[in-house]
Amino acid sequence: MDAKINYKTIYNTLKEEITQSVFPSGSLLPTEQTLAQKYNVSRPTIAKVYNQLQEEGYIKKKKGLGTIVMHKNVNTTYTFGLLLPGAGESEIFSIINDQLLKQSEEGKFNCLWEGAMANSADIRKNLIETCCDNYIKKNVDGIFFSPLERVPDADLINHRICASIQEAGIPLVLIDRDIMKFPKRSEFDIICLDNFSAGCVMGQHLIDAGCELIHFFYRPDSANSVNLRLSGVKDIVQEHKLQFTNENIHCGNPEDQDFVKQIKVIPGKTGIICANDSTAAVLMSSLDAIGIKISEDILICGYDDMKYSKHLKHSLTSFRQPCEEIANVSIELMMRRIKNKGVVPVTVNLTGEIIIRESSSFIRK
Repeated sequence: MDAKINYKTIYNTLKEEITQSVFPSGSLLPTEQTLAQKYNVSRPTIAKVYNQLQEEGYIKKKKGLGTIVMHKNVNTTYTFGLLLPGAGESEIFSIINDQLLKQSEEGKFNCLWEGAMANSADIRKNLIETCCDNYIKKNVDGIFFSPLERVPDADLINHRICASIQEAGIPLVLIDRDIMKFPKRSEFDIICLDNFSAGCVMGQHLIDAGCELIHFFYRPDSANSVNLRLSGVKDIVQEHKLQFTNENIHCGNPEDQDFVKQIKVIPGKTGIICANDSTAAVLMSSLDAIGIKISEDILICGYDDMKYSKHLKHSLTSFRQPCEEIANVSIELMMRRIKNKGVVPVTVNLTGEIIIRESSSFIRK
């Protein structure tokens, strides 16, 4: 070839050959020197082409082996691993899990699901890393991971799992929350409820219901998403010129009646926002046991709209998450990441809705 071809032309030609399976997934590309001679260009020019293709996830350079095509044809059936340990504790993860499995039956991918759904957080902690290792050994095309919570070393385990997946070069989508505490941000795609907005909505609801004193209650080692809900509550409460300091934030066991007694209550003017429905349900029982009446002395609400919420002694106002849509969008994020591993990580915040029940309405005598 007598005339030199520019870098962009070589890049476009090679990319098309890869996407059209002239070079199928797993095959080796010609060496940089071979391709440089073919196109009558310098070796650094070909290196630039290969570097860009690698950044975009089409190829991968492996020392001692060569340049391997990583791109898979659109007709390829992908295999994804599900790591949703929270499915053993909250209905929202079971719904997300079921929707992913449903989509796998209708779409061009398969799901591997190895459980880790035990009710005990400690048991899930022991299972989750084993499940992750199995997915990596099976070389799955992607992993959906909802970070572990409610155990003291959850952050360490979550970071270790994500590091292992990243080191294996497997695309990862985080569901429901990040592994970093806000305002820090990890380098992974995240799909979740807009937790800050959800905090604002719930705070505004209690203010509209007549509350002038608002508390936020959560358990120790809760998910990072709880911090965002708390921030939203604090923001809207202070916007209304009401007090919201550390005295309004309670981290403890809702079964501990002595701890619950420390919550300041102004009868007919107090509201408590719980991090989730399970916390709210237990707290309602403790409040009843110490003589504080729901809908008379105090209002209470939670998050997740668990099935039992409407069947409690006082039906619980709750914030419903768009679980099925979370699953659907997570698949879109995964496909985007597979097509181009070099794309900037994104956070997709979805809107939920408040389900108003009797626990957040005062009975005026």
